[in-house]
Amino acid sequence: MADELQTVLIVDDEASIRRLVMAKLVNAGYRCVEAGNAAQAMDKLNTEPVSLVLLDVKMPGKSGIELLPEIKTHFPDTAVVMATAVADVTTAIECMQHGAYDYITKPFDLEDMLHSARRALEKRRLEIENKEYQVHLQDKVAEQAGRIRASFFNAIRALNNALEARDKYTSGHSQRVTDLAAAITRRMGLSPEAIDTIVLAGMVHDIGKIGISEAILNKPAALTDDEFREIKKHPEIGERILAPVAADEEILKLVRNHHEHFDGSGYPDGLAAEKIPLGARILAVADAFEAMTSERPYRKALSPDAAFAEIERCKGTQFDPKIAEIMLKSREGSGNK
Repeated sequence: MADELQTVLIVDDEASIRRLVMAKLVNAGYRCVEAGNAAQAMDKLNTEPVSLVLLDVKMPGKSGIELLPEIKTHFPDTAVVMATAVADVTTAIECMQHGAYDYITKPFDLEDMLHSARRALEKRRLEIENKEYQVHLQDKVAEQAGRIRASFFNAIRALNNALEARDKYTSGHSQRVTDLAAAITRRMGLSPEAIDTIVLAGMVHDIGKIGISEAILNKPAALTDDEFREIKKHPEIGERILAPVAADEEILKLVRNHHEHFDGSGYPDGLAAEKIPLGARILAVADAFEAMTSERPYRKALSPDAAFAEIERCKGTQFDPKIAEIMLKSREGSGNK
């Protein structure tokens, strides 16, 4: 039983053929409209939804073969079955190449014509359902990705809270570094995706310190060489902690490499210049500035002016000079002279 909402447009310059075809299709449960030429056919298509066009190949003026690609361009979900009095393989192939579902020859058996129409409509239905499925699938994938990212962000916050709970001197440090790094990223004109990555990496850049002894973290005096070697392990520890839950490989790189120096003297990999991930170079400047202007167990906080002077001094050695310049320019807008 045909779907009563399906409309078939019969396009043929011979009225007698249109009447015969219409009678057969209406009896089968389809709604039919008709057109005697290409212009009338396009008027009908532009006026109402049409599921199937039965299109004559040979017509005065614009032929069916010329009209076919126009229909498929403007109405891609409309099925088209071509009809002609000439059995020509070349014409049939051309019609199929332009998107026709089938090709029938006149004088055609009305039952064969009905079967062809039904097959075309069934194929159209399956194609439309597949398109809708793909759209829904993309929506579901996006929704699931959002849930995964939200879960990852919550895991990051939990890890960061665990770190700050055991080290009072890092309380708020990660958030302040994140805010500075995000501001630098925005000034550089980077994408929202890059800012998101910086925010997530900034929140957990020091998470590896969970694996460092509290006696070392809170030591009120200068560290020994051995103790400093322990501290230098925290980027790699952080990478290992985050690896099972990280939704983005780039975040792991930023956590691992945020203590690399532009001249190659940093750790853990001794990377230099452009080999250091851009986000890690941004975090390095933000992290250093925040650390200098915060109180630590072994020293008092530096003034913003002193911290900016240190950023200037280490520009091109410890810090990427372009990123350092962006940080230094922020002093002009902050009132710190």
